[in-house]
Amino acid sequence: MSMFHWTEKPCATLQSGGVIGPDERLPWPSTTVMGVQHLIAMFGATVLAPILMGFDPNVAILMSGVGTLIFFLITGGKVPSYLGSSFAFIGVVIAASGYTGPGPNANIGVALGGIIACGVVYTLIGVLVQAIGTLWIEKLMPPVVTGAVVAVIGLNLAGIPIKNMAPTNFDAWMQGITFVCVALVAVFTSGMVQRLLILVGLILASLIYAVLTNGMGFGTPLSLSGIASAAWFGLPHFAAPVFEAKAMSLIAPVAIILVAENLGHIKAVTAMTGKNLDKFMGRAFMGDGIATIVAGSAGGTGVTTYAENIGVMAATKIYSTAVFMVAGCMAILLGFSPKFGALIQAIPLPVMGGVSIVVFGLIAIAGAKIWVDNKVDFSDNKNLLVAAITLILGTGDYTLKFGDFAFGGIGTATFGAVFLHLLLSRKR
Repeated sequence: MSMFHWTEKPCATLQSGGVIGPDERLPWPSTTVMGVQHLIAMFGATVLAPILMGFDPNVAILMSGVGTLIFFLITGGKVPSYLGSSFAFIGVVIAASGYTGPGPNANIGVALGGIIACGVVYTLIGVLVQAIGTLWIEKLMPPVVTGAVVAVIGLNLAGIPIKNMAPTNFDAWMQGITFVCVALVAVFTSGMVQRLLILVGLILASLIYAVLTNGMGFGTPLSLSGIASAAWFGLPHFAAPVFEAKAMSLIAPVAIILVAENLGHIKAVTAMTGKNLDKFMGRAFMGDGIATIVAGSAGGTGVTTYAENIGVMAATKIYSTAVFMVAGCMAILLGFSPKFGALIQAIPLPVMGGVSIVVFGLIAIAGAKIWVDNKVDFSDNKNLLVAAITLILGTGDYTLKFGDFAFGGIGTATFGAVFLHLLLSRKR
């Protein structure tokens, strides 16, 4: 029963204000409202990732909720985090399945088999960390490596919105309008509106798109007929995995990236709460890994802890894990609404492309922020060369072939960064 510590002693853990720790909670009405806020914060990215891979957004939302509850249980309700769709899978899933978009991914099965393989590797890493600690991970992936790998995730994906989501000149202009809308919301608003910059910017751009197409005759008109005909409740489109060695070996290495993400997120929450969560690191990895296995088994994307929700915690000073349990339950309910899925599918392709430019760019900048926050010294040739080579390997989609297997992009960049750092660190 220790994993539910905040429910065991409600008198000791119930708080009415101030800083709320992971094992504390607000009254349930307030906790529910906070859960809604976290649901909205993760919404844009969790829905965008499956669309870019040709997955069903409803399944992704549903499995993000299921995954969050799995994470809550395995970490014993001690680590505040929401698990949403991971963008680290996009490049390798597209490569493994041959998806060119838009619409459903006809070869989704082989991608799911790879996602499950990645979840298994991630879970085993969690078991190892729980047994011997995190020092070996921090040695393999210091800030110079972690920052480069995170930056590469965004840079490797840059060609998707530019090349595949703007087939006409009007669509390209609409992408520009979209990322300008997001930027204006980010700079000229405040509070919750600013925190929802992706969602609010997407809505504004969609309205402008409707005026230009439906009202003035430019481009393909916005159609809402699918929303009207969709049922309020129903089963999403689940899919079964297909285990193909080539796809599994291509996607499984993403586990290294997920480890780096989760490691950084837990360190961030530790710094914010003042409570050392390192002892839960292995369980956090296992929770994320098992959630990814479950998601891939049903047709969902791989999942990871979300920086968006860490940002919400930083702003509100509420770190209660009960909030994430509520958010996870709400996500499960949304996953069973075909009308919600139809609403997502109605978003114009160039608008989604403009949002993708922003999101992928933010991922790249997050890598640079890791360097800045950790004061990585680029006057040291070791750091300079590790970062420089890694960025070009990932951005240029550098590929190495072993027979019929091609290892490229994010995979070569990740392992290349780790190998280079170990090799160059041998000099005293």
